[in-house]
Amino acid sequence: MQRRDAVRYIVARTGLPARTVRAVMEAFLSFIMEQLAAGNRVDLRGFGAFMVRWRRPRMARNPRTGEPVPLGDRKVPFFKPSPKFLRLFKSQ
Repeated sequence: MQRRDAVRYIVARTGLPARTVRAVMEAFLSFIMEQLAAGNRVDLRGFGAFMVRWRRPRMARNPRTGEPVPLGDRKVPFFKPSPKFLRLFKSQ
């Protein structure tokens, strides 16, 4: 599924104009990215939480040459699904 598929779905469910749905979706995604960039956690009750985690430094390998490449510590975005969200998959 792509963003345009989500827009079509929301338009069909709500009757809102596609332009409005796209604008709201863009604003919502921008909000999440800005909050994560600022180091904040975004909790969406019943869905999950977006947060930033630190990865420790480690050695990686260049796939072409096999040469070891050091990776420093870094921040990565992380999503933790809520228990309600996880139950959707346990029933399958």
